[in-house]
Amino acid sequence: MSPEAAAPIAEIGARPEEKAWDDPGVETPDPLWRRRLLIEALTLVAAPAPAQVAWLEMHGVGADEIALDFEHAFLLAERLAEEGLIHHGALPGLRVIDVVFDEMTSDKTADRWTVEALFQDAVWSRARGLAQWILAGEGISSSEV
Repeated sequence: MSPEAAAPIAEIGARPEEKAWDDPGVETPDPLWRRRLLIEALTLVAAPAPAQVAWLEMHGVGADEIALDFEHAFLLAERLAEEGLIHHGALPGLRVIDVVFDEMTSDKTADRWTVEALFQDAVWSRARGLAQWILAGEGISSSEV
C-alpha cells in the first residue's frame, strides 16, 4: 500500500476550504483521507471470504456492510480521479462493482447478504475479482489484501 493510503487518520487534517457536496456547513476530509477510505473499502471487497467474515465478526455487522462501506467510498471516486489520486481507468470497474451490489440488493430470489454467500455466490467472486483488478491498477498488490 502506498504511504499516502497508509497514513494514519490522525495525521490527515480537514481543509476548511473544502466543503461537503450536499451540506455547505460540513467540511470534507483531506483528499488523502478520502483516497484511503476508498482503498480500504476496495480492500475489503477484494479480500477472501474468510477475511471478510473475520471483519464482519470484529465489527458485529452483516455482509451488507461490505457493500455499504463500498457505496460510501464509491461516492468519492470521481473526485479522487479528478484530483489525480486514483487512475481514471479505475472508474469503470468501480461503477461495475456498484452495479453488482445494486443488482444483489434488487435480486429477491437469492439471499446474497449471508456469510454463506460470501463463500459460495459467484456474484461475490465477481466483485472480489473486480476489486483486486482495481487495486492492482492502483499499485496495491493482491498479497496486501
